[in-house]
Amino acid sequence: MDQESLDLLEDALRKTMLSVSGAELDAALAELGWADMLADMPDVAIPLVFRLLGETGSHASILNDVMLETIGGLPGGTPPMPYAGGSWVVWERRPNDCPTLGGLPLRPVPDGELMRMGEARRAVGWWLVGSARAMLALARRHAVDRVQFGKPIAAFQAVRHRLAETLVTIEGAEATLILPGTDNPDLTAMLAKAAAGKAALTAAKHCQQVLGGIGFTAEHELHRHVKRALVLDGLLGSSRELTRKAGAGLRARGSAPRLAQL
Repeated sequence: MDQESLDLLEDALRKTMLSVSGAELDAALAELGWADMLADMPDVAIPLVFRLLGETGSHASILNDVMLETIGGLPGGTPPMPYAGGSWVVWERRPNDCPTLGGLPLRPVPDGELMRMGEARRAVGWWLVGSARAMLALARRHAVDRVQFGKPIAAFQAVRHRLAETLVTIEGAEATLILPGTDNPDLTAMLAKAAAGKAALTAAKHCQQVLGGIGFTAEHELHRHVKRALVLDGLLGSSRELTRKAGAGLRARGSAPRLAQL
């Protein structure tokens, strides 16, 4: 797909996400060919769609599709339910002695049915990066419009530093997310997800300070992005958990692989 086609696709996706959300967005994405995009060009579809989900503040259940692609599918096409009761489970539709959640019995997924989590973690990472960029855009707009002591607050060094640090963190997370990770896909995905989570939390902290009192109100849209960043950071491993897990693996290995060719 050439750049012009990608730009048209991004514009169509953005307009769709700004107009609908939830189940309606699921249906709209299906009409736009999300399943085909995920199957034919996942390296383009996942960053584009999940980043736009974060930037627009919309929601769709398409992470299930990435999980199924990552896991390779479960018998009967049953989607997995992440970490219910500390492990991966699927709904079991017959009476048994398994633990229940919400009144329905659950069956643990055997380890052999799980493959790798890399694509799912990268998808959530792009979602976090999109949310971080949305928060940065809100803070930047406020800093330019808000006048204090006769000048926009964007002219004050303390405000500029917070915005600059947020941008640097986001750009670093994006650079980590686009690493190919051919030699160490699981490690690269863990570190990319951790970097994206850190970027979103940094954006939430600094943008809240730049927005000041207005950022604490329920009427302002910042709180929606902050809440989403907190939830997404914890999904499939938080930035702290993944960093600790990656570090423990490297210590056990006794060496650090080259993640990027510089």
